[in-house]
Amino acid sequence: MAQQKMLKFVTLGKETPEKRPANLRAHDFHEIYREFADAKAAEQASRCSQCGVPYCQSHCPLHNNIPDWLRMTAEGRLQEAYELSQSTNTFPEICGRICPQDRLCEGNCVIEQSGHGTVTIGAIEKYITDTAWEEGWVKPVRPMAERAESVGIIGAGPGGLAAADALRRAGVQVTVYDRHDRAGGLLTYGIPGFKLEKPVVMQRIDQLEQGGVGFVLNCDVGTDISFDAIRGQHDAVLIATGVYRARDLMAPGSGAGGIVPALDYLTASNRLSFGDEVPAYEDGTLNAAGKRVVVIGGGDTAMDCVRTAIRQGATSVKCLYRRDRANMPGSQREVQNAEEEGVDFVWLAAPKGFTGSTAVEGVIVQRMRLGAPDASGRQSPEVIEGADYVEPAELVVMALGFEPEDLPARWDAADLGVTRWGTIKADFRSHATNLPGVYAAGDIVRGASLVVWAIRDGREAAGAILDYLAQPARVAAE
Repeated sequence: MAQQKMLKFVTLGKETPEKRPANLRAHDFHEIYREFADAKAAEQASRCSQCGVPYCQSHCPLHNNIPDWLRMTAEGRLQEAYELSQSTNTFPEICGRICPQDRLCEGNCVIEQSGHGTVTIGAIEKYITDTAWEEGWVKPVRPMAERAESVGIIGAGPGGLAAADALRRAGVQVTVYDRHDRAGGLLTYGIPGFKLEKPVVMQRIDQLEQGGVGFVLNCDVGTDISFDAIRGQHDAVLIATGVYRARDLMAPGSGAGGIVPALDYLTASNRLSFGDEVPAYEDGTLNAAGKRVVVIGGGDTAMDCVRTAIRQGATSVKCLYRRDRANMPGSQREVQNAEEEGVDFVWLAAPKGFTGSTAVEGVIVQRMRLGAPDASGRQSPEVIEGADYVEPAELVVMALGFEPEDLPARWDAADLGVTRWGTIKADFRSHATNLPGVYAAGDIVRGASLVVWAIRDGREAAGAILDYLAQPARVAAE
């Protein structure tokens, strides 16, 4: 009988949650997608083909059991669907909002490949978990038994929080250290509210606190507390700092005022949403209002910046990317949303320098063309000589990606092993570093990546730490 509720993709078309009109949503930072209604979520879930080899599941970094919770949703078994979703994903309501499903689960859906339109997996995942919060099904962690061992986690982003959740469920005492005044990392300060409203993040952090996770905020390791001190206070340590150092563009005029890093710009905007005082916004440094804005970059961070500038009241917003639309790394869905809101994309364009002495007045743009493929298989951009022009701008946002900070130097930990890229060297299965009892997970190991990968790494690292804590040799030594 249950199977009759499924396989509806032949008769039911794909529908996504309604988007708020661009002319309305471009003036605020609320999420742009409306919720599915109960009946619509069940209807769209029933389109799943329940295929024997679920590519949606295998292409999800967390290997979420997507076909089963789609079936449960179609059958109205929402609490069971939530519990199954939560069993593999620490933050399903966050992944449902910000994962690039078009590149992961939905992009590999079997019925999408057959031309029927993918199951709207992300929207249903969001609906299931939002319903769970509304119904009170989400409870604080209550371990079966408390353990004496403690773990210190450096970094309160998605990787660190996912590990904290898993360790607390096993009864381990967990303390999370973070340099910011709120936990969440990029979930809190990097991703704009129109993609991820901040109460969604804060309720998860509250849940972790209520479950016994301790947070030490405004704590910059290496300045406020030493790395050695954290190691001394805990039986194991997980490094989950992420990568925050902006890539620089060494070009003439790059030191002029009005050229700002993407993360500084996004953090200022997100702090405003909390009601914080942000002097750099008030004085105009990180405020796009009334300015011609140019954002340089083609990833998801660049999309966040252009759409933030629109909402701040920029006169115009242009995004420069050195390749074409088909080769950009950011989500095509985000590009479409940005275009609807008034962003102008300038493809095959790269910055050569900047005009203006004390304050930026324009970007010197080089026209590009795509040449032979590079080692990754992508066509390499080549400069078209003599085609330079100046794009006027009073605010330039650099969204060229992120690199790791020099943690061995910052933390006075010269023996901490790093790669030639500056990321921490850790075993790809156990996430163990070269230091006994020290593990690393997320972007600080793999480089700037997706939130869902950080969650996976954090959960895996927590499992490895539990194995380490249980080692007889370590217990005997104590």
